[in-house]
Amino acid sequence: MVMASLFGLSAPIDIDIRFNGQEQRKQIEAKVDKDRREQFPLYFDGETVAGKINIRVRDGKKVEHNGIKVEFVGSIELFYDRGNHYEFRTIQQELAVPGELRNNTNYEFEFKNIEKQYESYHGINVKLRYFVRVTILRRLADVVKEQDIWVHSYVMPSDGNNSIKMEVGIEDCLHIEFEYNKSRYHLKDVIVGKIYFLLVRIKIKHMELSIIRRETTGAPPNQYNESETITKFEIMDGAPVRGETIPIRLFLGGFELTPTFRDVNMKFSARYYLNLVLVDEENRRYFKQQEITIFRRQVDDQVVEGPAQIQAV
Repeated sequence: MVMASLFGLSAPIDIDIRFNGQEQRKQIEAKVDKDRREQFPLYFDGETVAGKINIRVRDGKKVEHNGIKVEFVGSIELFYDRGNHYEFRTIQQELAVPGELRNNTNYEFEFKNIEKQYESYHGINVKLRYFVRVTILRRLADVVKEQDIWVHSYVMPSDGNNSIKMEVGIEDCLHIEFEYNKSRYHLKDVIVGKIYFLLVRIKIKHMELSIIRRETTGAPPNQYNESETITKFEIMDGAPVRGETIPIRLFLGGFELTPTFRDVNMKFSARYYLNLVLVDEENRRYFKQQEITIFRRQVDDQVVEGPAQIQAV
């Protein structure tokens, strides 16, 4: 995207940014808008970002400028606060001193071993982006071009990985215990569990299990929560009896999941929950929710050589 003057005074300039080895890099497809997806080259924390910039002046015109610069930017964009982008990382290189552009001009850039401490994320109310930004400074309106990359990080959760045991109960009517094999899952993992019916005196019509992603942005009093159901499936249809056990096996690899994000730069979180819902014959709903932690492994990205898996503290 090239941004110029709000008043139609755009300069006759085209800017193209190409990353070194872009064709050989793994491409990540991500949703950029409600109905639009794009592909981005994949990078990792500590990896160099380098490439070439081509600036083309259209129609042989002369364009005066007050300097040209390139920046590597890590940015968090909160949709409810569109006027403010929080740039948590900005590194700048000067490409040209003030002068004139008459012909096609090429520049090279290199941001060596650059830190990218967070993973890229496009959510409901927030985006965490990494991009290279080229700016041609002009008197009336700067000409700006941004080119995004995508970043994955491999951070092992620091919390324990014990099994989850919970109960759903209504006094003298219903007593259910359910157990999941662990509380931390990688992106290609399988959730294995069991549901035990210890007391059933109400008529259960069906039971369903869903995975919910809850996104929290901002801080009180300007905090926003959005919940998104990633998947939902029925695990029982019909009335259970006392002593019955229902097995659960849910493969995560087929869903568009991200790792769990907690308080990223104090701007947003994205957490995952297992939501168990029982519906009786009068359509009353009984539910129990439990948070799980999801993390990324190098092998899930088919990365043979890359950054080491980091243990969270």
